[in-house]
Amino acid sequence: MSNTETLLQKDQDEDVPETVITRNRVREIISQTLKGATNLANLLPTSIVLAFQVLAPIFTNQGDCRYVNQVMTSTLLVICALSSFVLNFTDSYKDKNGNLSYGFATLNGLWLVDSEVQLPPQLAAKYRLKVMDFVHGFTSVLVFTAITLSENNIVKCFFPSPSKDLQQILTAAPAVIGVVSSFMFVLFPAQRHGINSLFNLK
Repeated sequence: MSNTETLLQKDQDEDVPETVITRNRVREIISQTLKGATNLANLLPTSIVLAFQVLAPIFTNQGDCRYVNQVMTSTLLVICALSSFVLNFTDSYKDKNGNLSYGFATLNGLWLVDSEVQLPPQLAAKYRLKVMDFVHGFTSVLVFTAITLSENNIVKCFFPSPSKDLQQILTAAPAVIGVVSSFMFVLFPAQRHGINSLFNLK
């Protein structure tokens, strides 16, 4: 490239103003929602998603289901959905020595399941069960439903010959559920650090 071309290119670069992306609160929520919807698996414990993805093709016989396959697959779906729901009610406590214990949030506070010593009532009350725990639980089940509907083997197992209308619903449902669920997680972020955070290896 000649010196003249270099100078012209430099002048053109200088004439182009640098664009800085700015967002208000609403647009920031939309941005985070879309990021979350692109990878629903990140919203669930890694162990549940991994177990489902490994076992689903086996239980459904690669989508060629008989009655026994449907029973086994239904059992898998129920167990994974319940696990996704229950793990939202777990939390952890770290003592002054750095020892970490996990437990379940109850109406009276945090019930530690891996420690012989229970928290004093006043301290345990800080971890008391909240309405948002149920919101996160049901949202996690929605996310798992979206992942389930995105699995071809599951769809072929329970809907071997879907109508055109049903096929459109099965195609659109995961995306809609994903956006709504991601929006909920952005609006109401999880405050607990329970067993699900232990499973989410990043």
